[in-house]
Amino acid sequence: MTMRIGTGYDVHAFAPDRPLILGGVQIPYEYGLAGHSDADAVLHSVVNALMGAAALGDIGQHFPSEDPRWKDQPSTVFLEYTRDLLEQHQWKISNIDVMIIAQRPKLAGHCLAMREHIAKHLRLDIDQVSVKAATTDGLGFVGRREGIACQAVALLER
Repeated sequence: MTMRIGTGYDVHAFAPDRPLILGGVQIPYEYGLAGHSDADAVLHSVVNALMGAAALGDIGQHFPSEDPRWKDQPSTVFLEYTRDLLEQHQWKISNIDVMIIAQRPKLAGHCLAMREHIAKHLRLDIDQVSVKAATTDGLGFVGRREGIACQAVALLER
């Protein structure tokens, strides 16, 4: 058996007049995230971790922000595309671990829904997906409430 680990990272600035979508879940908050698609930093970091583990490039190669097809698209489209790409290359997802870094809004009450969304769209059991949230105790751009960062790690098997 071959096993591979991949990491993903994504950052988006807050923007007015947009819904806040994280992990495929709409989170009540006064700001959304700026981006070409729905700017779901959680799913973007997961996609990058999965593609990286399989050495299949990154989200920007498959879904360039200059391409009008991806304007305002839900990032779940990217997640399902990645799942199908991994299956074509005979990769099986063992687990995914996600850390959201946000000073606000408080996200602990939304992590289960995010886990459920990711597991459903990747055809995984919920215990294969972990989503956690942390603050930076007021430090940096996250601490100043300018945006949200997200890190993901994925383990693949073949």
